[in-house]
Amino acid sequence: MPRRPIRKPNICPYCGAEAEKPYKTWQLVAPIPDSRGRITITVMGMYECPNGHKWRAVVSKIKVGGSGEVEVEGAKGKRILKSQEKAKTEVEGEVFEIDIEEEL
Repeated sequence: MPRRPIRKPNICPYCGAEAEKPYKTWQLVAPIPDSRGRITITVMGMYECPNGHKWRAVVSKIKVGGSGEVEVEGAKGKRILKSQEKAKTEVEGEVFEIDIEEEL
């Protein structure tokens, strides 16, 4: 089955007019994590066009957890944000090993 073309959530599916922003939003949390252990939070929104039509659409999706990264997918595209803790661990430097069995 062919996929539908991706359309912007703020474009009216009935008349093609553009709504500025949703007048109501809410979150849906997926009960089961994906294969990488991340939980998906979907932000839904209710839109109303200037002609009076109303519709629901996905505003954005956020994937949190697992590897310490946050993936945000919205109208402007997909972004991956790294946590501060992960950024600190990626810094390479000199490694010192201490043998605790050694007597002084």
